Amino acid sequence: MGKIIYGDCRKIVPKFPAGQIKLILTDPPYPDYHTEKYQYRKGMLNFLKEIDCRQIIFWSAKVDFPLDYTAIHIWNKQRGIGSEYERIFERNGGKQYKSFTFGSLDSYRAKCFGDIYYGHPSQKPIRLIQKLILLFSKPPDSIILDPFCGSGTTCVAAERLGRRWIGIDIDKEYCEMARKRIAYEKRNPGFRIFK
Repeated sequence: MGKIIYGDCRKIVPKFPAGQIKLILTDPPYPDYHTEKYQYRKGMLNFLKEIDCRQIIFWSAKVDFPLDYTAIHIWNKQRGIGSEYERIFERNGGKQYKSFTFGSLDSYRAKCFGDIYYGHPSQKPIRLIQKLILLFSKPPDSIILDPFCGSGTTCVAAERLGRRWIGIDIDKEYCEMARKRIAYEKRNPGFRIFK
């Protein structure tokens, strides 16, 4: 628990004991966004079919989601005078959709929202991730997994909320970034609860 693991989640996650993970909250590579860097591959989410827990998965607004699901939630990004959105698919969970309005991040907007932007092009707002953790996990036995943890936002949010967590990423640079964020969080705890 409480570790950022460097490696391929498709090989690591099947080794976890059955029933250990209670929530998967993740933002995997999309087939239509930064494909040259993130290298989405068809079937890369198939390992999630073998995990029997609630799953909350961010996904592009423009491309079909490749797995079955129980609900589609919307992240309304609020960009200037316009608006963009991403879909958040819920698997093995409820059927009622929810909408979340949080601005997307860049270095300027992060300061406005009390966040820190780490340069990851798909970094999610910490307050949005905290909200999802509060809605979809129950302490104290919740173990939250982010198998595509990137800059570590899910792990930081879980740490702030007193949840147990595991982060995995295949990019060594992002693993190091996430470890530094967690170390900073432990030295300088952020707001513990956001509602």
